[in-house]
Amino acid sequence: MLSEPSWVVRGKTIRGLIDELMTFDDLDMQVEISVDGGDTVRPISLVGQDEGKCVLFYFGADA
Repeated sequence: MLSEPSWVVRGKTIRGLIDELMTFDDLDMQVEISVDGGDTVRPISLVGQDEGKCVLFYFGADA
């Protein structure tokens, strides 16, 4: 079995995520999240903190 590349599981810091997002030309673009490789995407409903981590939440009826 092949191991996953390190970028898949190491995560990002808030600073790193902001730096990456600032490279986009359109900063008014809608942001969505996927946990299945992009097959399903959902808008981010809320950004919060939990146990020292930043968490992106989706609260739609189909969650």
